[in-house]
Amino acid sequence: MNGLLPSNILYFKSRQTKIFKMINKKKSIQISLTYLFLFLSVISMGQKAEKPLLVKLPVAFSRKDREPMENTPVLFDSLLLMVANYRPSGGSPVDEKNSYLYVDDLKAGEEIVRFGPAHSFVSAFVNDHELNVFALDFSESGKVWNSSGIDRFVTKDLKNWQKEKVILPDGDENLFNTSVCKNELGYLMVYESDQPVQFCFKFARSRDLSKWEKISGLTFTGANHEYSACPVIRYFAPYYYVIYVHAPVAGHNGWISYLSRSKDLIEWELSPFNPILEAEKGEGKNNSDVDLLEYEGRTYLYYATGDQATWTTIRVAMYNGTMKKFFEDHFPEEMNFEKISAKYQ
Repeated sequence: MNGLLPSNILYFKSRQTKIFKMINKKKSIQISLTYLFLFLSVISMGQKAEKPLLVKLPVAFSRKDREPMENTPVLFDSLLLMVANYRPSGGSPVDEKNSYLYVDDLKAGEEIVRFGPAHSFVSAFVNDHELNVFALDFSESGKVWNSSGIDRFVTKDLKNWQKEKVILPDGDENLFNTSVCKNELGYLMVYESDQPVQFCFKFARSRDLSKWEKISGLTFTGANHEYSACPVIRYFAPYYYVIYVHAPVAGHNGWISYLSRSKDLIEWELSPFNPILEAEKGEGKNNSDVDLLEYEGRTYLYYATGDQATWTTIRVAMYNGTMKKFFEDHFPEEMNFEKISAKYQ
């Protein structure tokens, strides 16, 4: 064989060498990718999720001769509206003549309708072609803080209204703010009370927005049976989200807005980004009474500011995204959440 290997044997050895080189190259790539993955994991673990950006718009509602406070912005039959309540300013006496509910056209800047004398602490909920307004009735006592319960006003044309009593106080309990959302079983209301904690909020269910059943045994009082007022509720399965007012906390400016969520209304998680709203320079010491509107892909938070004593007005903050994403971004998966229970003990 003249010391030479047959050509097929030479070909085999050459092919074998190439295969071994390819295998070694793949192993090298796999090792590099593994190290890269570990490196990126370490980097991400060291990064903290950023607080969702809320931009406070340079606008405030006029407070001349009134105290703008509770309100709900809604989109009803293609109209951008604000459902609100009027109360005189400066601590003037409140009665049927100078306290009422009204609806403003937010684009035209004019009042469309006035109704519900001697009602306050308003909220609204759009159900298809029906506008539902919930408000506190103080016509019997003449005092806002001493009501006979929560009334429901309903209309399909903003002209003709029907009224009915839907929630009554228990004993000497006083009721205040309300908010309603829709879920798979019907509707859920959160309503504010001064018992057993001043202030706290409770829950009721309905299948038709007319007949409501209180959910016994549940009262949201925060982490330490503390001031938890002015709740607004939304539902994006599987979570209920509630924004509420928290009493002043050391290191923060006055009354602040907290966000919580729950799957069952019993166990709640607090957003690690609380407070989500806090009074800045020029806003006094209060960011409270939040309500929300999703409009053209953005989320707007209408909130009250002031000093909780002598003046108040409504301002607006904007989140550049849908309402669902706004809530979800306040509970990033990689973070832990403080848990509390609504089973009052």
